[in-house]
Amino acid sequence: MKVIAAYLLARLGGNTNPSADDLKRICGAVGAEIDGDRLELFFSQVDGKNIDELVASGKEKLALVPSSDDTSAAAPPAVVEETTEEKVEEEEEEDDFDGPFSLFGPDN
Repeated sequence: MKVIAAYLLARLGGNTNPSADDLKRICGAVGAEIDGDRLELFFSQVDGKNIDELVASGKEKLALVPSSDDTSAAAPPAVVEETTEEKVEEEEEEDDFDGPFSLFGPDN
């Protein structure tokens, strides 16, 4: 992701053809390092391709991925009920403890 982000930042900055050194300098400016193997892989995959078309293609693919803001809809009902029961049991256990050594002294 760092390689892609640095590449796109260079493009936004006006560099129409960023090099590996450009990406290293961008990441180095924020204290991040880029692995040389990842740079080579990235440039081998985008070589000769229009980055704007790649981004547009990626957006189309992401549009097909189902998503939901409601995280409880993704969990099966049994899991939701089980975690609710566990929370209630934990709260009851905490309330029942009146050990001989109270942290804050007697409750008078």
